Amino acid sequence: MTLSTLLYFLGASVALTLAPGPDNIFVMTQGIARGRKPAIVTALGMCSGISVHTTAAAFGISAVFYSSVVAFNVVKYAGAAYLLYLAWKTLKERSSVRLSAADDRPAAALFKRGFIMNVLNPKVAMFFLAFLPQFVTTGTDHVPFQMLLLGLIFMVQAVIIFSLIGYFAGSIGSFILTRPRIAKYFDWLTAGVFASLGMRLALAER
Repeated sequence: MTLSTLLYFLGASVALTLAPGPDNIFVMTQGIARGRKPAIVTALGMCSGISVHTTAAAFGISAVFYSSVVAFNVVKYAGAAYLLYLAWKTLKERSSVRLSAADDRPAAALFKRGFIMNVLNPKVAMFFLAFLPQFVTTGTDHVPFQMLLLGLIFMVQAVIIFSLIGYFAGSIGSFILTRPRIAKYFDWLTAGVFASLGMRLALAER
């Protein structure tokens, strides 16, 4: 791959990451409702899931989602069920979700949640399977390595952008959430984001 190809890929990746979407909205909601650190840790978990999808795309595993409706639906409904479970859990434990600058939930739990949300989304797997090969130099024995490199570049820029979104959303949250009349609605907002993402995934088509 040439330097110009890598730069073009980086530019396309940044544009796709910045484009409004469920991941951006979720990280922003986490930053506002819980604070900077939980948002950034969750974003790191979500971005780390990219490594799974990239590896799968590099070695052809994701192609199963194109050829098998059953495989696609199994992963899709598992991911949707998990997101709806998170929505239910948020409302059930809303008294423990303190809308302040910090969240006492272990960082490992936040990271794991973001990771599972990403891995259980077959649309992400199919995206990488379709997106990465466009920038690969064919006719060599290093196609899997090229795709892994592109996946790493995508993951790094996504970590940076999502972390910035979480950081600045946390700043907004520290202003809003000191006002109880506004703050009490954010547990419902967080649950709504989870539920909408789950329904969106459940209704996704190949």
